Amino acid sequence: MKEAVGFNYKNEAPGGAQEYIVPHLLKLLAEKQIRGKILDVGCGNGSMARSLEAHGHEIWGCEWDPAGVEIANRVKPGRFMRLDLNESLERFPWRNFQAVISSEVIEHLYLPRNLLRLACQVLVPGGLLILTTPYHGYFKNLALCVAGKWDRHHDVGHDGGHIKFFSPVSLRKIMIEEGFESEGWRGCGRIFGLWKSMLMWGKKNNKQPI
Repeated sequence: MKEAVGFNYKNEAPGGAQEYIVPHLLKLLAEKQIRGKILDVGCGNGSMARSLEAHGHEIWGCEWDPAGVEIANRVKPGRFMRLDLNESLERFPWRNFQAVISSEVIEHLYLPRNLLRLACQVLVPGGLLILTTPYHGYFKNLALCVAGKWDRHHDVGHDGGHIKFFSPVSLRKIMIEEGFESEGWRGCGRIFGLWKSMLMWGKKNNKQPI
């Protein structure tokens, strides 16, 4: 049986999605006046964390791929740790974050609710969760079909690829079910209605335990 592999990070180069996602993240963090500690769940090689740090944010991160964690810790030693979101989260050592971000991660998870539960566990009451994931909506799905790209978009031969496909409605639903008050979403990249990704945010329900 073929062993599961990560993204085999070799260097600190940013992923392709960062170019159109980071500006939206920075804008939202400014709008929400978030200046405290932020946890980046699925931080990869730390490239997005470095972009946010350059704008004055204090970023910590967790990542499944050990190669990514090693690269991330070169710049900020001790700020990044390995974490498998399919395993128990009870012993996760860090707490009291003002915000949790997770960019282009949830679509890769067999248990996506674990990401939301980790966020709820580590956020202060009223803390902000920001998720990005590839956008799926009626017109985009129709456009993919018309263009003959539906099978490529859902490539089952891509090891480590996307296994969950979210719409704004379905992502909002599980956020609410896992203890968040959904506040809004916006499209990122490409033209209106055919966005590459969507960014959705919500705050931790104050009734949740710290």
